[in-house]
Amino acid sequence: MAAPSVQVETRGAVALVTLNRPDSANTLNLQMAMDLLAAAMTCARTAAVRAVVLTGAGRHFCFGGDLRAMATRDTSGDGYIRELTTYLHAAISHFVRMDAPVVAAVNGTAAGAGVGLVAMADLALCARSSKFNLAYTNAGLTPDAGTTFLLPRTVGVKRAMELLLLNRTLPASEALAWGLVNEVVADEQLLTRALEVAEQLAQGASGAYGATKRLVAQSLGAFESQMVLESETIAAHAVSPEGTEGISAFLEKRKPQFPG
Repeated sequence: MAAPSVQVETRGAVALVTLNRPDSANTLNLQMAMDLLAAAMTCARTAAVRAVVLTGAGRHFCFGGDLRAMATRDTSGDGYIRELTTYLHAAISHFVRMDAPVVAAVNGTAAGAGVGLVAMADLALCARSSKFNLAYTNAGLTPDAGTTFLLPRTVGVKRAMELLLLNRTLPASEALAWGLVNEVVADEQLLTRALEVAEQLAQGASGAYGATKRLVAQSLGAFESQMVLESETIAAHAVSPEGTEGISAFLEKRKPQFPG
């Protein structure tokens, strides 16, 4: 039996949630989005879990959506992406609102929706070699995973637009300076340090942490409705001429020739 695409391992009061498609750089397909929601629900309803660490198996945290899966679906591309993002966004809502603080431990590259998973975490640590890249518009697509909501609030509107439109790579040191992560650590120390932070949180006032998280989530106002809008928009763009060309160019490792 194949290993789940998202693994949940309990270490005392800390749940280690690992994105587990290392051969695909932990890109998100429909199954992984469903597994991530199941993992979030497990963490949320398990009273013994008092902190969560989210990381990626292998060399990279998450390269974002699995464009190969999107391009090869028998069903219409927009339906597949709408379903995938619905599960992904539900998972994010659970992580944002559960009592347990969520600590992202970013190994290697976080791209596309991977950046959204970093932005939704309560705290984020990354390795010194880590890089961040939004990548959506390079493929003729629009953002999902709450990035259009969380990124402007995390790094400011102009910096968010720089990342969303120019798709430049943000190195770890800049991610720290911009407030996308809280701490940069040596690559080999990343998981140890993230678990250390999570264990510290696990000893704290879980109820107060949860209430604080929900107050912050409430202050974000239309976060969930923004994610619904993201789902509809990326689904529509995936089957547009731009999206079709962008996804093909990405898979064929060439520069896209966008129409018009």
